[in-house]
Amino acid sequence: MSSTTPAPRRIQLIDVDSSQIHSIGHDPDTNTLAICFKRGSGVARGPGSIYHYENFSAAEFEAFKNADSIGKHFGGYIKPFPLKYPYRNVTEQKAA
Repeated sequence: MSSTTPAPRRIQLIDVDSSQIHSIGHDPDTNTLAICFKRGSGVARGPGSIYHYENFSAAEFEAFKNADSIGKHFGGYIKPFPLKYPYRNVTEQKAA
């Protein structure tokens, strides 16, 4: 029997208009928020690390998705609360 952590579920992401967040998604079955942050700069700026946040309801996702500023919403309502929304980096590692 293996004691490894199961692979994270793939969550479909939608691109958003944000200077720090590339795309977001939600799995209502597991109440998981997925955020793909941006990396790089200038024309090379693109998708970076993906994080999954637990305990994130569909209603909370709708509020996040429809916020005037995705980045400010993340910084004010999600990032400061790691006990409410435990998170982990689920970015797939590419083979060297």
